[in-house]
Amino acid sequence: MPNENDMFDDEQDEDALCNGNTMPAEPDDATAQKEPPSTLVHPYQRLSPDRVLEAMESVGVCTDARILALNSYENRVYQVGVEDSAPLIVKFYRPARWTREQILEEHRFAQELADLEIPVVPPLRLNGVDTLYEFDDFSFSVFERLAGRAPELDNLDNLLVMGRFIGRVHAVGCTQKFQHRVNLSIDTLAIQGREYLLRNNFLPESLAVAYETLSQDLIDKLVVIFGRNKDVANIRIHGDCHPGNVLWRDDIPNFVDFDDTVMGPAIQDIWMMLSGDRLQKQGQLAEIVDGYNEFYDFNPKELDLIEALRTLRIMHYSAWLARRWEDPAFPKSFPWFNTERYWAEHILELREQLAVLDEPPLRLF
Repeated sequence: MPNENDMFDDEQDEDALCNGNTMPAEPDDATAQKEPPSTLVHPYQRLSPDRVLEAMESVGVCTDARILALNSYENRVYQVGVEDSAPLIVKFYRPARWTREQILEEHRFAQELADLEIPVVPPLRLNGVDTLYEFDDFSFSVFERLAGRAPELDNLDNLLVMGRFIGRVHAVGCTQKFQHRVNLSIDTLAIQGREYLLRNNFLPESLAVAYETLSQDLIDKLVVIFGRNKDVANIRIHGDCHPGNVLWRDDIPNFVDFDDTVMGPAIQDIWMMLSGDRLQKQGQLAEIVDGYNEFYDFNPKELDLIEALRTLRIMHYSAWLARRWEDPAFPKSFPWFNTERYWAEHILELREQLAVLDEPPLRLF
């Protein structure tokens, strides 16, 4: 099934959602998944193909009744055929996740970047004014469909180009602050999620104590790391700048899906582009920073935050899956989650991450 982030092109690989997070094999009988915690009808179950088409018609789009669901879990995203024109992409935002003000602020940031010819995909103003529409208790936006492919980040020249464009995004992002979007923080990405998992008994009894103590140790260490870097500036960033949210087209990276844009440290938009062993990551980082510095000054102090940010992402991912487990799409799409095997491997990964946090940060050559 095509991916939301194709913006949406059929050739792109499915988004793994969490760089560095282990995805165990499908469970066997000994680790069979628990049932979702509720059988209540989820709002997205009301979003039938007919209602998707009706929503598009409500904003003046004459569809040809062709509709293709894209691989999107947090929101629901569809490619919709249009009479005598190219298909469009429609995104239905998850109810109650963001306020209207927060979504509109995301839209304004994307448009601000597009106005400066930075390659992003902003929502369309179908009536010349609005970018966010309402239909049947859903908020939705419409986007042009952009074809592209996954970036080849093993090519150092591509990393140099990537750095230039991330630098351009941050040069705009630093000019003002979000008023409604959230700040990237330990509380929102780790503490709240940990409390949710423990309060709702997602952990098997045999592993709950291990997770509770280990996750607290990680949070304590993260507080120390962020505390010694409290002078690092928070700016408007993409927030989820992994390769799945970049479409490579005509030797240019096109950034899509600003759904997680936040106020945060600039390095958050860089570290997910790094892979391999320490030496490989340092070489990749050097290329990205060379391009980045052409448009925005990289702060080497932020290197100390890379593994802390990776830890936050890993912890948040498990809590995100748990919070969405009542959505019927999640048990179907993530059958390995919420099994004893999953939690055992997650705890092992957290233990490894606790050790990594004590290692020296990456450095620039």
